[in-house]
This record gives sequence, structure tokens and C-alpha cells, in this order.
Amino acid sequence: MGNANVSNVTIRPEEADFFSKLAQDWWNPKGKMASLHQVNPVRMAFIRDAIDAHWPGAATQAKPLAGKAVLDIGCGAGLASEPLARLGGAVTGVDAAAQNVAAASAHAEGMGLDIRYMAGEVAGLDIGTFDLVICVEVIEHVADKRAFLRDVVARLSPGGLLVMSTPNRTAASRVLLVGAAEAVGYVPRGTHHWEDFITPDEFENLLVNAGLTVTATRGIAWRPGKGLHLSDDKSLNYILSARRA
Repeated sequence: MGNANVSNVTIRPEEADFFSKLAQDWWNPKGKMASLHQVNPVRMAFIRDAIDAHWPGAATQAKPLAGKAVLDIGCGAGLASEPLARLGGAVTGVDAAAQNVAAASAHAEGMGLDIRYMAGEVAGLDIGTFDLVICVEVIEHVADKRAFLRDVVARLSPGGLLVMSTPNRTAASRVLLVGAAEAVGYVPRGTHHWEDFITPDEFENLLVNAGLTVTATRGIAWRPGKGLHLSDDKSLNYILSARRA
């Protein structure tokens, strides 16, 4: 339906501009993006479990992504791209904000990691398909979620694995993720728009309609003394894996 050459712009321009301004501070664990540094190990633990469950023999390998193409959509400055590269993946990171890509490229070079970073929307880039597609904390910034997921799923190779995370739309997330977190400076003001959050059921329905099957869903919760951790409590944030149905 329609012209195949027409790409839908799904990321709001003001969202891309907002994160561009933060690019220089991405890699400072005590800076404005400190919350990302705290949640990143939790996400990576889920991603490693998903990899081990998806590919036979992966659990015994130090580099389970060796020989596999990996796409990190909304890569920011590379906080997920770099550990994925260390797991052996041939990583491509895509972000709508050119400054984020510049920050990511500079940091990867300093770390001696060979990661391909590209600025733009995933639908408008001729980059092929990937064995593993990661898209964390992006869909809540997207205007047309159905169109965006169609573009994401189009990048998934047959037999591929998709991992995505996003805040849940609950009373708790409205108070804690949007209200309190911004008030105390845990995340920069304007990071979250609660009405754009989606629930796990809504997300799963979107993925099923896109031809995928959800294989695991975990909450990312917080409690005193333990901090952020994977949990059955999905009221604030959750992460899921999926494969083609």
C-alpha cells in the first residue's frame, strides 16, 4: 500500500533535538544521564539471558554474538552498543540525533571498538537485516508506534531476536518516572511524556500484529538497598524479547 520509497517520520523533531543537547554528557555516570548508567547493567542482564535462550549453545560462550549482525535502534551514545560489541556482535547503532552518533563514535574509537554508527531514522537507512535488534527506551518517544514497529521488525532477519524496553503507563509511573524523577533531577525535565507510555498488553498486541511472538517479559523495578533490578513488578518499566511467529 502506497509508495515504498516514502518513509514515515516517526520520531518527533523536538525529541531528537532534546537528546542531541545531552549527547556530550551521555558517558558521565554522574551527569544528566546517570539513570541510564544505572539501568544499563540491568537491561544487559536481560539481553544476555534472551541471547542464551534464543541461540543453542550461547550460554557457554564468552562471545555469543560472534558472527551475528546486531542493530541498536536509538543507540544514544552507545551505552548498549558497546557491551553488545564486546559480546562479539557486528554492531550498527542508529540514532535520530547526529550529535549522539558523534559522541558514540568518538567513545567507541577511544575504547578500540569497531562499531558502525549512523544518524537517521531506521526506515530511511539502507542497512539490511540483523540477527539481533535492540531498541531500548525509544518507543515511548515515537508518535506512530505501529509504523515505528513495522520499521523495526523489517530489520529483523528470519530466526532473529528482538529486545525492547519502555516505561509502563501506570499511576506509579506517572508519579515516580515523570513527577518525582524529574523533580529531583534523576532524569532531565522533558524526558518522559506519560501519555505516550504503553502497557505490556498493548505492546504485545502491537508485536503480534507485526508478526512476532513475545518470548519473555520482565519488569525493571527499584527498591531501597537493591536499586534497579529485574523483577516480576512491571509497574514502572519493563523489557521484553520477541521472535517471528
